[in-house]
Amino acid sequence: MELILKQVSSLEKIRPGGIGTVDGLEEALVLGGQSFSYQIALQTPDRVELSARVESPVADWVKLHNVVNVVMDVACYSSADDDYITKEPGIMPDMLLPLEGKDALVHLTNQAGALWVQVQVPENTPAGRYPITVKLHAATLKEEMDAETTLVLEVLGQNLPAQKTRFTQWFYVDCIADVHKTPIYSEEHWALIEKYIALARSLGLTMLLTPVITPPLDTAVGTHRPNVQLVKMEKKGDTYHFDFTLLQRWVALCQKYGFREFEMSHLFSQWGLSATPNIWVTEDGEEKLMFGWHVPAKSEAYRDFLGQFLPALIAWLKEKGIKEHTWFHISDEPHAEHIENYSYAKELIVPLIDGCTTMDALSDYDFYERGLVEIPVTKNDRIEPFLAHKLPRQWVYYCCSQNQLVGNRYLAQPSYRNRILGLQIYKFGCEGFLHWGFNFYNSRRSLKNINPFMYTGGDQGFPSGDPFSVYPVEGGVVPSLRAVIFREALADIEICRLLESYIGKEAVVAMIDEAAGEPLTFSCYPRNSRYIPDLIRAMLQRIAQHQ
Repeated sequence: MELILKQVSSLEKIRPGGIGTVDGLEEALVLGGQSFSYQIALQTPDRVELSARVESPVADWVKLHNVVNVVMDVACYSSADDDYITKEPGIMPDMLLPLEGKDALVHLTNQAGALWVQVQVPENTPAGRYPITVKLHAATLKEEMDAETTLVLEVLGQNLPAQKTRFTQWFYVDCIADVHKTPIYSEEHWALIEKYIALARSLGLTMLLTPVITPPLDTAVGTHRPNVQLVKMEKKGDTYHFDFTLLQRWVALCQKYGFREFEMSHLFSQWGLSATPNIWVTEDGEEKLMFGWHVPAKSEAYRDFLGQFLPALIAWLKEKGIKEHTWFHISDEPHAEHIENYSYAKELIVPLIDGCTTMDALSDYDFYERGLVEIPVTKNDRIEPFLAHKLPRQWVYYCCSQNQLVGNRYLAQPSYRNRILGLQIYKFGCEGFLHWGFNFYNSRRSLKNINPFMYTGGDQGFPSGDPFSVYPVEGGVVPSLRAVIFREALADIEICRLLESYIGKEAVVAMIDEAAGEPLTFSCYPRNSRYIPDLIRAMLQRIAQHQ
């Protein structure tokens, strides 16, 4: 039996064709409280069944995952640049399946693969060097063998600072119910929601899209997605009555896992604010779709509804002590031709939300210049005009269209294009990051549900990997390596900030640019897997000088 093993960076993607010439990894430098990942690349010419266990004085810090290949039905759009692993459909390593229970065995047949080693260093860990040995047992039908690898983790005597960068990925409650085939807000659904919320928080999300009404996102004109509004509504005469019982349960669940900020569903339709969101209201004992694509955004009926709903919601948020931590959306991705509609909506909404923050994804600076958007969330390929004005609260996002030069998280892209966002967010002082697809298991425009293991591009609606960053499994959910890589990007930001506290931001930025060989921008950065790990290690070594 021939079994090739190599410890490699988390930024490598080990594809079935072979390990290749990727650099090995023997030691790593980390802070207390930091989550660190690496991989054990495996290659065999035979059909092998593998089991693995950790032997280490810090074994309880370590979790092992099988890096599972998934279908990549859409590698990229035709407009994509050349910095892709491949532009052909196929398979790509992405799902991280915990090695436990019935999934404790890994099978490889004449190909390469990888184990993902996740190390969660406790806060206040004494400085020192901690060996982590992973022992493997491999068996074919004819023979067995044992092998092992060891990584030495050097922990500095300082903690990773708490995450300051706000981060949201849109959370779709209906998709959880659909993919797990459970009734909406049944006890089984709530149990699943809790698992998704817990994973979201562990991946660095700081706020959660909260469906006080069903989010009017990716919904084809004239259709509606399943009703998941957390606020039950009844109309008697001209008066609306609101039941916040489900919202209370949602908030308590989010707070249980450390969420402190809540992102309210958009209050007008997507793609131009032409219509109202889909809102179900009980009247005369019958629940009906009172608002939706069939009701114009500027209708008096909707103005009256918002005039009752938003003050009631604000009063409830105040009562629960979370009003100051609540953010509102007006409409997603308005364009220049929608300024009039957006102006109308903002003038209607702002007086009703009692000073709560508003934010929206947009890329036309004119919206901000006119005072229409408090916090602009701008595409990373359209952000330069915003950065030139040095806005005090700039956010950044990407979605399916950001496929040239800038970073993203498509399956077909190398992982450094995902993690580079951390250094960019730090250098340019962005307050937060938004990505639309935490768990969108639908086709484009939500015309049908999809199997996320067959259609990672939403039935060829998006580049694979864009619609979701986590995978449903029986009774729960597991992360993608792309989600874990972005969590590492968030840690990079805090390492930069920690070093800044010693040497100043100008010096930290100088390190970033010098290592890059030119000034880092959102579209200009080194195209290799060594730049970020080597730079972060150099930063940690500088931090160590101040212990």
